[in-house]
Order: sequence, then C-alpha cells, then structure tokens
Amino acid sequence: MLAELDVPGVRFSVLLSEDGLRIAHSGNITRDNADRFAAAASGLRSLGKALGEFCGGLGDNVRQNVTEYDQGMIFITAAGEGAVLGVSTTAEVDVALVAHRLNELAARVGHELGAVPRRGGARP
Repeated sequence: MLAELDVPGVRFSVLLSEDGLRIAHSGNITRDNADRFAAAASGLRSLGKALGEFCGGLGDNVRQNVTEYDQGMIFITAAGEGAVLGVSTTAEVDVALVAHRLNELAARVGHELGAVPRRGGARP
C-alpha cells in the first residue's frame, strides 16, 4: 500500500505504531533509518497533541503534522487506531497532491491494518 505514495518528490514513507515502532517502510530509506524516523515521528506527533489545546480542543485529536525544512517536508498523519503514516519529501513536492494521497492511504490503512496500541502493565 505504501507504494501508492510514490509521487514525484516523495523520498520515502513509513507506517508506524503510535508509540513509535516501524511497521513497514518504502522508498529510499534503510530499515535502521526507518526505525529512527518512526521513533522521531511518534515524538513529533506527541508534541502536536500537547499543542492541540491552543487550537480550541483537548489536544488528543491531531490529524496531521507538517514540518517544513530547507530541503523538504515531513508529513505525519493518523492512520486509524494506533497507526500513523510518515512521509519525507523534497522541497519541490506538490504539497496538495502528497496530502491528498496521504489522507486517502491513511483511511485505507486505518480500515485494513490499524495497529493495536500496546498496553502497559506487568507480565504474568
């Protein structure tokens, strides 16, 4: 499914659990870097939740984070219960096209592959 994000300007995509574990990745990224990206994307998503109250809500319903850098952008989008999609792009990407494809894919992933959140607690 991640191959659907193969549009001009997309470097790679990573499907991760909300707690930062890589589930799958595609594009020009190694598994180790995809693991690092997943952990960082989860952290950025958490920061977005903390800022949500300043948008008039409780802060726990972040739909999408978009961070722009000199050489590209990072999109992080909720993809169902416990799953998140992250995408890295170049600076020349069509932002509207990537956001559209990302939201379509997030809806499919949420429906088909939603990751079950891990629960804390002692093991027997």
